Amino acid sequence: MTARLLLDEHYSAEIAYRLRADGHDVLAVAASAELRAQSDAEIFRRAAAQDRRIVTENIKDFRPLLIRAYQEGTPVAQLLLVSPKRFPRGTGDRAHAIIAALAAWLRRPDVLERPDEDWLA
Repeated sequence: MTARLLLDEHYSAEIAYRLRADGHDVLAVAASAELRAQSDAEIFRRAAAQDRRIVTENIKDFRPLLIRAYQEGTPVAQLLLVSPKRFPRGTGDRAHAIIAALAAWLRRPDVLERPDEDWLA
């Protein structure tokens, strides 16, 4: 069993496609017209309902949603936070680097026991 991921809107559908080709369960907001039209709160709610971990660098919006879910006792969508300093936009190999890092994270033997708020290294 492995983690199921939902890539936030700033990650291309190609990243999800390449990870799925390697056998991982990864969806991208960018690949769904319905999801692209949703708020962060709705993305969080849907990810929680589907038991998907959100991959995002939008820490300022998703961390409060996680905290609110704890406080209200509502379903939690786990987060895999990505540092824009570690994976800067505008670099030619950003997608490749993110794919490699996500694939390594997904292969971790403890992937299902990772904290609700984890960081992609």
